[in-house]
This record gives sequence, C-alpha cells and structure tokens, in this order.
Amino acid sequence: MIDATVLITYSLVVLGFVFIPGPATLLTVARATTSGTKVGIATGAGITVGDIIHTIMAVVGISAIIATSATLFSIVKYLGAAYLVYLGIKGIIEKAPVDLGLGRVPITAPQAFRQAILAEVLNPKTALFFLAFLPQFVVPENGYVIAQLTILGVLFALIGFFSTIVYSVAAGGLGNFLRRNPTVLKWQGKVVGGIYCALGARLALQER
Repeated sequence: MIDATVLITYSLVVLGFVFIPGPATLLTVARATTSGTKVGIATGAGITVGDIIHTIMAVVGISAIIATSATLFSIVKYLGAAYLVYLGIKGIIEKAPVDLGLGRVPITAPQAFRQAILAEVLNPKTALFFLAFLPQFVVPENGYVIAQLTILGVLFALIGFFSTIVYSVAAGGLGNFLRRNPTVLKWQGKVVGGIYCALGARLALQER
C-alpha cells in the first residue's frame, strides 16, 4: 500500500493546491455568496463527487482514452463549456428573488449539487490532471497500484471538499451581508452568470 511518507507529502501538496483559487473555488464562492453557505457546501460536495468519478475514470483508463483522442477530448470539452455557458445565461436572464426573508434563494442545494457534478465531470482538463498527477505518487513496488490510485484520488477529492467548505463558510457570511442590499440582489444573478460564462469560455479555449 501507500507509504506514510508518500501519503503525508501527497496530502501537503494537494492541500496547497486546492486552496489556490481556481474554477472549482470560483463556482463554490459564487454559489455561497448568492445562495448561502449550505448551497456553497452542496456545490463543493458536487465537485467532490465529480472528482471521485474522475478518479474512477483514471483507474479504469477512460481518462487515457480522452488523453489520446483529440476528437473525444474536444467533444467533452465543448459539452462542458456549453453547459457552463448555459448555466451562466440562465443566471443572467432569470429574475432574482427580491425578498430572501421568505427563505427563497436563486438555487437550492440539491440543484447546485447536481449542476456541480455535471460541470466537473464534463471538464476534460480535470480528467487529464488526475491521469497525470495521481501516478506520480504511486510506488509500483508496494503493489496494488489500482488501490493506490483510488486512495490518492479519493483523498484529493476529500481535501478539495474541505477547502470548499472553508470558502463556502466565508463567502456565505459575506453573502448574508451583501444580500441585505437591494442593488446586490438585483445584480447577483448577472454576476454569477458572468462567472459561469467566463469559465465556459475559458474551458472552450483551453488546449490539451
């Protein structure tokens, strides 16, 4: 199995990596700010599930197929980009609730969870990252390579979930303050929608 030294080194590297703001962090913060901490955590949980799916894909070799097939990579990439842009446009054109005192929020936690899973799974860059990153910490001499890859992938997802919880709590508290301002309520959907559209465009323009 995995050596304790390797596991500690890997955990520290991942911990530093996941706290660097990236697309997953932006999505989580955007949701937490506009819809509350619970929705932000649900978004993070969805991303975590997506990362576990990518771990399974890397273990069984699907990610390798994506890596070697330019056509398949492009299909997955553009599907992911289109989905993010769709969410963005939807957020821009939908009218945000003007009274959150009744418990209404732009998106519910289950909706955010499902959207985050799909957005993460449809990101081929994440698939390639798992395919390239995880094997660097595998020691074949220790045997059970598949088990090592699985443990490393799940650990990455869990550490990532921890980081999204931290960001969700911070952003959720800020969002509670901002949402007391009617102007913020009016523009929050457009801001979040713009973030999603930008992430979609970024994904579409990325090369392998």
